[in-house]
Amino acid sequence: MASQALVGKVGTVITAIRGGERAGEVRLMLGGMAHYYLAYAATAIAAGAQILVINNRGARQIDVEPWPVEEGS
Repeated sequence: MASQALVGKVGTVITAIRGGERAGEVRLMLGGMAHYYLAYAATAIAAGAQILVINNRGARQIDVEPWPVEEGS
């Protein structure tokens, strides 16, 4: 998938993201098919949470943030 085509997509955390450079796994539904990526976030995100892709690192690795963004965050 093109480098920036993933940016803005919403997905689900499958394996908890521990924050920093400690990746978790997320599922994105693209074209009706599930695709799995290693995901990194500044803070921890629990399994089952929704995420927003903010950067594509390439090699099926992405940067994400919690979605929707909570007030006061």
